[in-house]
Amino acid sequence: MRALLGGGGITRQQAMSIPAVAGCARLIAQTISTVPINLYKDENGQAIPQSNDRRVRLLNDETGDILDGAQLKEAWVRDYLLEGAGYVYIERKRGKIESLHYVKNDAVSIVKNVDPIWKTADFYINGIKYRDFDFLKITQNSKDGVTGAGIVKTGGKILEAAYNLLKYEIVLAKTGGKKKGFVQSKTKLSQEAMEALKAAWRQQYSDIDNAEHVMILNNGLEFKDAGSTSVEMQLNESKRTNSAEICKLCGVPPAMLEGHVTEVVYRLFIKTAIQPILTAIEAACNKDLLLEKEKGSFYFAFDTKELLKGDTVERYQAYEIAARNGIMQIDEIRYRENMPPLGLDFIKLGLQDVLYNPRTKQIYTPNTDKAS
Repeated sequence: MRALLGGGGITRQQAMSIPAVAGCARLIAQTISTVPINLYKDENGQAIPQSNDRRVRLLNDETGDILDGAQLKEAWVRDYLLEGAGYVYIERKRGKIESLHYVKNDAVSIVKNVDPIWKTADFYINGIKYRDFDFLKITQNSKDGVTGAGIVKTGGKILEAAYNLLKYEIVLAKTGGKKKGFVQSKTKLSQEAMEALKAAWRQQYSDIDNAEHVMILNNGLEFKDAGSTSVEMQLNESKRTNSAEICKLCGVPPAMLEGHVTEVVYRLFIKTAIQPILTAIEAACNKDLLLEKEKGSFYFAFDTKELLKGDTVERYQAYEIAARNGIMQIDEIRYRENMPPLGLDFIKLGLQDVLYNPRTKQIYTPNTDKAS
C-alpha cells in the first residue's frame, strides 16, 4: 500500500527501513505487548477480577491462532501506528468467543455508506463479507471508526526526507564516498573514446572491491564536481533532526531511542505514546468482546502496575493524603486500583485514633473504647 504523500510518497516497507520509524514502532508495540489486560466486574462499587474468563486467556495467552497474545498485540499495534488502523477477527460459535485472529491491514477492504450520521461499514477479506462487529478495531486520525491514517500517511515530507537521506548514505557507502560529477572535454571525442570513458566511469563507481582502481583522464579531459560532500550536507545533523521529528510523530521522546532515559522521560513516553493506545484497545474490547447484557457492569482494563512503577509511588502518595484528610475512604482507593474492598467504612478525623462512620454517624475512639 502506497501512502500518497507529496512528491510520490513512500511505502510502509520503505518507512520501516528508516531507523527512527522502526525503532519507535518496535518500542511502542513491544512495550504494549508485555502489558496484560484483565476483565473486571463492577458489583456495588467493587472491582471483581474475572480471571477465569476465556476472553482474558485469548487476549493474553492462547489466542486460538498461530500468534500468541503478545505477538497478536504487537502486530496489531504496529498496524495502528504505521497504517492508522489495526484489525483482529473475532471467531464466535454459538454466541461464545472461540478465538482471536490478527488480520493484516492491507488484507482488509472496507465498504462504507455515504450517510455522515448513520455510519455503517462492511469488511471484505478474500471476497468474503464480514460485519464491523466481527473485528476488534483500533484506529487513529479516524473519522468513521474503521479506517485511519498512520504515520506513513501523516508523516508527509519528513519521512521522504529521511528515506532519501538513507538512500544517499547507501550510495556513498557503495561508491566509497566518491564525488559525482561530469567530464569536460576541450575537443570532440570519437565514439570509441566515448565508450572507453563510459566503461572506465562505470568501473570507477561500481568496483568498490578494488580500492586501487583509478580512472585516468587524458589530456584535454577535466573532471567537474557536480555534488556536495557529506560534510557540506551535514548528514549527521540532518539525521538527528529527522529522527527527532519522526519521534514527535509517534509521541516518543527522542531520548528513548538515544539511550538517555530518565524517570521523567520514561513517564512522558508512557503518557504520550503508550497510554492512548492502551485506552483505544480497552475501548475496542469493551465494545466488541462484551455482550450487551454485560456492558455497564463488566469492563476490560490493562494492568499497568509494572509499567507505571514510578507513577505508582506518586499515586499512592496522593492516596495517602486523600485518606489522611478524609477525602477518600480506603475501599474507594482500592476500587480505583481494581482491588477487592476490605470493608473499612471509616474516615480518619485526626490524632490517628478517632474514627467516624458516615453511615451510622458514629464517632469511635479506640484508645478509650467509647462511641458517641
